[in-house]
Order: sequence, then C-alpha cells, then structure tokens
Amino acid sequence: MTLENGSLILQRYRIIEVLGQGGMGAIYRAIDENLRVEVALKENLFTTDDFARQFQREANILANLRHPNLPRVTDHFIIEGQGQYLVMDFIEGEDLHQRIEKGGKITEEEAIQIGIAICDALIYLGERTNPIVHRDIKPGNIKITPNGEIYLVDFGLAKIIQLDQLTTTAARAMTPGYSPPEQYGTARTDPRSDIYSLGATLYAAVTGKIPEDGLARLMGQLELTPLANRNPQISEAFARCIEKSLEVKPEDRFPTAREFKNTLQEIQDNAHSYNKNRQLVSLAESQNNTLIQNGTASRPSVENQFDSTRGKSWKPKWNLWVGVTLASLILLGWWMLTLFDQYSLKTSRLTQITKLPTQLSVTQASGFFPIRSSPTQAVTPTIDQIYPTVTVSPTPNANTLLPELIHGATATPMGGGVGQIAFASDMNGTNQIYLMNLDGSGLFQVTDLAEGACQPDFSPDGLHIVFISPCLSNRDLYPSAGMFTINIDGTNIIPLPSVPGGDFDPAWSPDGKFILFTSLRLVHRPRIYLMDLSNYEVRLLSEPYGVDYQPAWSRDGKWIAYVSRKIGPTNIWIMNSDGSDQHGVTLSGSYIDSAPVWSVIGDNIVFTQVPLTGGIPRLASASFLEGKVVESQFDFGPVPVREATFSPDGLWLIFESWPDGSNHDIYLSSANGASRQQITNFPSNEFDAIWRPIP
Repeated sequence: MTLENGSLILQRYRIIEVLGQGGMGAIYRAIDENLRVEVALKENLFTTDDFARQFQREANILANLRHPNLPRVTDHFIIEGQGQYLVMDFIEGEDLHQRIEKGGKITEEEAIQIGIAICDALIYLGERTNPIVHRDIKPGNIKITPNGEIYLVDFGLAKIIQLDQLTTTAARAMTPGYSPPEQYGTARTDPRSDIYSLGATLYAAVTGKIPEDGLARLMGQLELTPLANRNPQISEAFARCIEKSLEVKPEDRFPTAREFKNTLQEIQDNAHSYNKNRQLVSLAESQNNTLIQNGTASRPSVENQFDSTRGKSWKPKWNLWVGVTLASLILLGWWMLTLFDQYSLKTSRLTQITKLPTQLSVTQASGFFPIRSSPTQAVTPTIDQIYPTVTVSPTPNANTLLPELIHGATATPMGGGVGQIAFASDMNGTNQIYLMNLDGSGLFQVTDLAEGACQPDFSPDGLHIVFISPCLSNRDLYPSAGMFTINIDGTNIIPLPSVPGGDFDPAWSPDGKFILFTSLRLVHRPRIYLMDLSNYEVRLLSEPYGVDYQPAWSRDGKWIAYVSRKIGPTNIWIMNSDGSDQHGVTLSGSYIDSAPVWSVIGDNIVFTQVPLTGGIPRLASASFLEGKVVESQFDFGPVPVREATFSPDGLWLIFESWPDGSNHDIYLSSANGASRQQITNFPSNEFDAIWRPIP
C-alpha cells in the first residue's frame, strides 16, 4: 500500500511525494524531521526471504560507500507487517533515460562527462578490499542533478566479490542491450561487466538507440551496428572507445574502469585542444578582418586581379599576407608578454607590493635559509594531482595585498604554558579528535564516530570545535564528508547543512560568525565557500574555474590565504574575505605548496612545501619584507615536517612530523624553527593539530 503524502514514518520521516512505484514497493521523497533535510525513502513490500535478503544486501553495500558519484544510505529499518525501508540522499533532477527521451540523444561531450563520472564511481567500487559489481548500469540508473552532478544509483542487483571465495551469491537479472553476455549465465560477472553496461549506456545516449543484445551477438545471431552509422557526428576516437567497451568477450574490453576513464579523458583533452586551436584561428581571422576594415590591409579590387606582366595576381596576395602577418605578430607579442610576466614573477620571487610600511623591521630568524635544490629522498607528494592546471594571468593590486598589523598580542610562556591543543589520532582504531595539554597531560577524546573525524578548528572563544566526518584517513580531499560542530566536552554534536559532494577544510572566522570551507559540490572540483552561521547561507568565494582549497583566515578576519592551481602546480594565494582581489603570493616553480597559516601580526604565512618530483615535505615561509614577498624554508634537518599552526601569541608553532618514516606525532618549536620538542608519543598517527585560542 502506497504511503500517503504527509504521513510520518518511524516518528522521523515525513512523506512529501511518490517518486516511483512498482509491484514490490515505491520510492518517496521525504523530510528527515530530525535533521531538516530532504531524503529518499526506498520501500520494499515484497518480504519473501530472497527479496528481503536482496534489499538488506543493498542497504549493507550502500551504507559503507562514500563517493561523490554514489548515493549515501543514512538509515535502514523494518516495520513489522509492512515492509523494509532504506533512507538515502535525495538526488534532485532527472535520469539519463529521461534526458534521452526528451532530446533524442546527447552530445559526445556530455556523454564523456557522464562516462568519466561513472568510471570514477566504478574505480572506487572496484578498488575496495572486496570489490563491488553494480550489474545494472543503464540510463535509468544514472541521475543528473540541475547543477550537473552525476550519480550512479540502484544497487539492488549489486554483488560483493569476496576475494577469498570462488563464488558469491546475489540476485541476477538482465536488461537486454545493456547487460553483457556473462550476466545471462555464460560466465561469472566481474568489474568488466560494468564496463560493458556503461559502454552500452553511452552508446544509447549518443545515438538514441539501444545497442544489439550482447548474448545474441555472442551466439552470432546479431552484429553491433557501428556507432558512426547511427551518429556520424561522433568522433572516431570516441566510437572506438565505446565499441571496445562493448566487446562480447570480457578479455577484449578495457580491463579496468580506470583505463576506460583514461581513454575518455584523453578524448576530452584532445577535443579541448582542438577547440582552443580553432579559437586561435578564428581570432587571427578576426584580427585580419579588423585590419582590412581599418585600411591596414585591403581587399583585392577588380583592377588588381591580374598583373599583365607576370600573368598572376600578386598585389592582393601581398596585402592579405601583410594582414595575416600583423595579426600573428599581435598574438605572438601578447603571448610573449604573458610569459615574460610569469617568468619575472617566478625568478624574482618578489610577487607583490604590500601595504606594510617600508620601515617595518622584521627579524629574519636563523632558522630560515634560501630555497635550494630538491632532496633526493622519494616521498609521495601530499597534494592530489587529479585536477587539470588552470592557468590565468595574475592580477596584482599593489595597494591591497596585506592586512594592517594587529597590535596588542600578549606573550605567554613556553608554547603557551599548559595551553591546550586539539588533534586527530587513530589511537583507538579510527580517526577521532582529542584535546591535550602541551605538557602531555589531560588527554581527552572529544568525538566517537564510527566513520571517524578529523580537521578540527576552534571557535574564537575556544568552547566549540568544527570538524569533518567521515575521515577514514589523512588526505587532502574528502569526497562525501560533512561538517559538524561539537562542544569541547564532547556534547551537543550538530551537523552543518550540506549537499552531496563533500565539505571539508573548515575554518572558523575570528568573529565567530562564519565558517570557511572547501567543497566538491556542483563541479566535483575543490572550491572555497563561506557559510554564514546565522542563517546557514553559503556563498562561493572561488572564481568559477578555480581549483582552490585549504583556506585560512588572517587574525583580523580581513584576508584569506588558500591553496590554488591558477598558475603552475600549487601555490599560496590571498583574497579579501568577500572573495575579491585574489592574488598569488608564492610562485614556487618545482614545489607544491599547501596548508597555509597566518602569523599573528600578519607579516608572514607559513606553509608546507614538497618538491614536485618527490621529496621530504618541509615548512616554508612567505615573508612580507620591505613591500615584497620573499620565500624561505625552515631548517629542521632531514626529517619530514608539515602542517604548522601558530600559537595564540604567535611565538610558537606546532606541526606534524615523522622522523622514523612512519609514526606521525605532533611537535613544538619556536616560530623561527628553534627549540624543537616532541609533544605526542603514541604508537599511532597524530595529525591536524590546532591550538585552542585564548578567550
């Protein structure tokens, strides 16, 4: 029996409308009255043992998945005498089947974007300890939100491959045209089965026609119609890629979803390069037309069409050559000027002029030394390299780079005396957040979440912590994570509003009114957002095509330092608190910069720096001296060091280090890198350390 609109299930989920209905149940849009968020409620009314187990399997599979292209299950329950229910993320929008029905077919570019997103999900499923095969990929099971987010849904037929077992049990069903031959029982299904189904889905998406059935093709009854025959506008490379994925023998397909994705990505990149070249040609033609209109070059006239002494038309060709040459010189000059600007920034390392008075005296501590050649010890860089470099010209503003100096900082004893720090640790099996005094006493576990917690940051009064969960490992990007606040005594945990994608890198503003964070929402590319805690409104601060993350407030709240890939690999940038006036601070060439933090008076930014070619992570500083920016590295010797934060008085640093090469602990030093000492000494990994502010 269909649940009525407005009915309340389990005293928590209020039904809004029916999204879909069948003989075995329905899917509803509902409101979670506890969290005040929309959810999808999936119902199973067919409670025989087989169907109940299948429904339970779907719940178990989805409950353990965290990926931006997969739905997340938040609850599962049974109402005796009525049915089983799954509660999962509500995904607004239409499915690919509806989009094809509406438009007949989609473009190759759209199909590639969908293919890459679903491949990402399949890579995640296939690289788990026990890989998962979806086994029901088809246009109706791919959802596309109004913002362009892409989701693979409906895991009712999925199976888990137990690597220590020869066989597994799971429901098996077929969708003609989309199911590979082995799913009919000719062989065992494995991740290559999903590659076939995704290829069939993309085939149907760009042609509007379902490909010939795989089993019939395997038996020689039918042949696959070449994709180009049904859509001549499709590129040859894309057609080859899709047809390879549709091979009837699994060994002839792409062996992994990662290789399928790489091929699609290469096609996409080549298409972008081609379009860019076409734009340059169009620009040159436009420049030439402008020259002709202005009289710099002229069109051939009737009188000049023929030179009687040579028998050929020379003058018109000469004028046309002059016009094209001048247009080319303009483009070449613009290109060389851009390169010169970037080269000058890179070689001088004096990237911006600041508001600091020229007579400002900043002691350059003995712990700094000039940038030197990369160490040879190989260490995997900590910054994700999965995003394409976005290159834009810097737009420096000589008068507005840095905040004014903050006066009145109060010094405290060594490291703040018995001041407290918060940090993440896996000492109890999962990453949780802990409080501890700097002398090692008073260890207290703040969080206790099954999916882990990390990235703590204090409210200005030091009484609350914002953090993220899930946190299964220490990384730079956290797909599907959300932000929470909690009292420092571990009570009153509150989830902050979120949308699918992943919110992380929370940073509480100095006035306590806002939280900066990084999110993968909308475009699955990290960008920086600002949340107003008075009404939970969220505003994008990054530029539309930015790849930005790890934001950090200046102590006066006027400026934000962050990591960006606008120029080169990853560099430290600065913007106003409203997102305006974005400037590059570092231009580190062969180094990857990350995790910026401001000094108390705002005269320098400390950050982590890793050689692009692999090496030991070090701490570095961008110091604002005599109106210029100078980069230096701390000298801690041949030990890895990363992610420092300043004490409230600005005299000390805490940071993460692992001198033995494996066990990560928290260390303390003076602000210039001297007097280093170990703070934690547990047989576990400690990271994401942050000072508790002085109220």
